[in-house]
Amino acid sequence: MQRTIKFIALAIAIACAGGAVAREADNQGGDGKTGLPVKQFGAILPEDAKWLPFPAFPPEARLAVLVGDPSKPGPYVVRVKLPGGVKLMPHTHPEDRIYTVISGVFYIGLGKTFDADKLQAYAPGSVVILPANTPHFHWARSGDYLTQVAGNGPLGIQYVEPKDDPRNH
Repeated sequence: MQRTIKFIALAIAIACAGGAVAREADNQGGDGKTGLPVKQFGAILPEDAKWLPFPAFPPEARLAVLVGDPSKPGPYVVRVKLPGGVKLMPHTHPEDRIYTVISGVFYIGLGKTFDADKLQAYAPGSVVILPANTPHFHWARSGDYLTQVAGNGPLGIQYVEPKDDPRNH
């Protein structure tokens, strides 16, 4: 019980301090391509995230960089929004990833070929570990979803079939 009270007090203190820092940070350097620095205290409120298109995703998808610079070595945290019906065809990432489902249902399947029968559904609050170089695919099958992805950069994505890579169109 006492441990729970200490945890709640700590969470409230962090939330209060974070609000002040979040406004000052204004989600990084303003370009949306880098997040808060890893080596200092900071916070970003959901409404301050800068949602941008990401060239390796379908045009409807959006990505917000929250922590670090995903294009460089080091830890990063990004959020990905995918509208209902959008698919990400089979691809791999060179880095290990940890996905946390924020909202919606996150569907992910493993393999080099898109197969709806291989999709697994993960509800909000779920955590999914994806080891580096694991071929997989996504589908916003039942509506929009929002995930948070943590990894150690540089972030990379390579489609199994070059024709599926939006950067080639």
